Amino acid sequence: MPLHRSLPILALALGLSTAAVAQTAPAPFTDVQRQAIESIVKEYLIKNPEVLQEAIAEGEKRQLETQRLAQAAALKESQAALMNSPHDVVAGNPAGDITMVEFFDYNCGYCRKALTDVQALIKGDPKLRVVIKDFPVLGPESVEASQMAVAAKQQLKGDKVFEFHQKLLESKGRVNAAKAVQVAKEMGLDIVRLQKDAQGPEVKAALAENRGLGDKLGLSGTPAFVIGDEIIPGAVGVDPIRKTIADVRQCGHASC
Repeated sequence: MPLHRSLPILALALGLSTAAVAQTAPAPFTDVQRQAIESIVKEYLIKNPEVLQEAIAEGEKRQLETQRLAQAAALKESQAALMNSPHDVVAGNPAGDITMVEFFDYNCGYCRKALTDVQALIKGDPKLRVVIKDFPVLGPESVEASQMAVAAKQQLKGDKVFEFHQKLLESKGRVNAAKAVQVAKEMGLDIVRLQKDAQGPEVKAALAENRGLGDKLGLSGTPAFVIGDEIIPGAVGVDPIRKTIADVRQCGHASC
């Protein structure tokens, strides 16, 4: 059946269905009518598969747009917790004009790769403020490591907090409580206090807050960066992040 002839028939079939629904007491289609309509629709889609492909593409587009709008709303609502939580590790310039937030897991290989990017960004941009958020999603050992890292913040000050983070993230093999204790000993921390603090309410509150933020923002893995109104998933490298930072400085948005 040619396309110009099949379209009116399909429209008629759909119109019949709509009209039936709109009636106060709709008369159901007979089995013969239903089979005829289904046959017409099936034949049309088989002969014109691009219609179905276009519909799927449009559905995916709408889903992505819905997700983008939801993330934008979540970012707006979560600014205080994202940027200025008392639980966070802050690196770079604490008074910087742009804040980049990173959600990470100590056992995430891509996070280890992204660490060199973060270090390069801090070194090359004296106005950049970086917020590091523990987001342990890769099992119990990751949770242990994050508990110890957040607890270590209670004994460390200034750049030493970020130094602990870097040393632990650069550890070889699986990172867990034992690895964190090893790094803590190297940096002269009180281990008894560290282990006690790791189970304390402040650490639990910090990790719960980060989990809540990650869920609200729809994060599905690590690393994930938040800059301005943009969420950047994955270890994308220095240049895309640097461009986003420049755009936020220029126009207040992640893409000018």
